[in-house]
Amino acid sequence: MKKTMILSVLASTALLSSMAKAEDTISAVHAFPETLIYTKSFLEFVDKVNAAGEGVVQIDVRGGPEAIGMFQQPDAVRDGIVDMVYTPGSFYGGTVPEKDAMVTSNLTAVETRANGGTELMDQIHQEKMGVKYLGWFDSGVCYNLWTRDAPEFDADGNLKVEGLKLRGNAVYNAFFSNYLNAQVIDLPTGEVYSALQRGVVDATGWTQIGLIDLKWNEFLNYRIEPCFFSTDLGVVVNMEKWDSLSDESKTILQDVAIAHEQDSVNALRGKRDEDFAALEAAGMTVVNLEGDAKANYLAAARDTTWERMKGLMSESPQGDGNYDKLIELFYDVDAAK
Repeated sequence: MKKTMILSVLASTALLSSMAKAEDTISAVHAFPETLIYTKSFLEFVDKVNAAGEGVVQIDVRGGPEAIGMFQQPDAVRDGIVDMVYTPGSFYGGTVPEKDAMVTSNLTAVETRANGGTELMDQIHQEKMGVKYLGWFDSGVCYNLWTRDAPEFDADGNLKVEGLKLRGNAVYNAFFSNYLNAQVIDLPTGEVYSALQRGVVDATGWTQIGLIDLKWNEFLNYRIEPCFFSTDLGVVVNMEKWDSLSDESKTILQDVAIAHEQDSVNALRGKRDEDFAALEAAGMTVVNLEGDAKANYLAAARDTTWERMKGLMSESPQGDGNYDKLIELFYDVDAAK
């Protein structure tokens, strides 16, 4: 009997020890196909977590938009269908309009992590969406307008968009519609190639990198400068899942996310330079706005998007009390001069 009791205690101790050391597993999806540079960046983050978290925490990537539609992913992570999503904030801007502070930012995630901007963005995500904002990845890359045909300008050097079949999306439609007065055609990323091929659209906004990955350069021949906006790609985690993780798992995830914010800034700026060189070598023409036309173009991109953010914030139960603070933390006025 005594021996049986000792064996039972040892078995219970072993079971408790095993349970205490159970590895946390996080399911994840990403918004874009694996071939896109931004997805590759996220998968690098996953590899870093899985290496650092061996025996503690692992991320199990279930796929991209083929697994859960890109526009359905934010709801899926909020509702716990999947634990983690890598996606643009603009895909859930109706719920968290504050993401426009990242869209209009002239800072990187490294700077907003240091000044408290990322912490505030996390608090807002938790309150409004029930998700942990783990990190703002691939920042420091802005957008250009890319066209099939040579752009036209009015007598003052402003861009003319009459007759332009311009692909739009939630990131920049306020700018395209309210300032450029463009009639936009909303299309998800995965449908743009065929739309360009068939002539449904002949211009689009897109980031400084990734055009070659998507093969849109087969149809687009002009890049208009200056660039505007910033990428707003981030990783969000279902809040209940986050709360269920061990402290060690949380620390690994957060530490690796912070390191990847820095790593991705450096890597993607290098990739931008490589892509620009390759595109120009293949015949891409760069067209520059100058003087007042340039200044007005940049100011309009920023101001129309801030207006959208403030308006949507005002309509929410939480109000627009964080508006000025977000601008302060995500936009450096002196750097913009």
